Amino acid sequence: MGERDFKSAVKKERFKIVPASYLVLIEDGKILMLRRFNTGFEDGKYGLVSGHLDGGETFRETMVREAREEANITLCAEDLEVVHVLNRHVIFNDVGHRERVDLFIRPGKWEGKIKNMEPDKCDDLSWFPIDSLPGNTIPVCTIGDRKYPQRNFLQRIRLVNLRPRDNPWAEK
Repeated sequence: MGERDFKSAVKKERFKIVPASYLVLIEDGKILMLRRFNTGFEDGKYGLVSGHLDGGETFRETMVREAREEANITLCAEDLEVVHVLNRHVIFNDVGHRERVDLFIRPGKWEGKIKNMEPDKCDDLSWFPIDSLPGNTIPVCTIGDRKYPQRNFLQRIRLVNLRPRDNPWAEK
């Protein structure tokens, strides 16, 4: 390889993945969701409390930060369980193709009085039955799979990842 080829190879931008954490907070068969507002992305649609890693953070640390910033929820990183991982490809008109890795995280416990802490970005923060998500839910929250094509992955999380205290079929 000549010097010129080497320099152009060194300057080539490396492949990048956009990482994000999503909070799967389920209580009494309902899941906490927020409706995006005034963000420029999926406005008017419901999604989960979530956020991108800021750099130097783990997925769990990101979830702790975002839960506090968006919904006044206090989490402990050690109490968080990854319940779903999603690798997806998205094409945005303004930035082109992006590959993303999303971790969906369920807390073992949480504290705080749930409150919309970002009214400039969210105009509703509500609980919805896990089996009946709003029709205007962001697609990433309604992806199915081959095993359960009639269910989205949040419904599968509830069915497959129940803790013993929530699972009527668990050994006592």
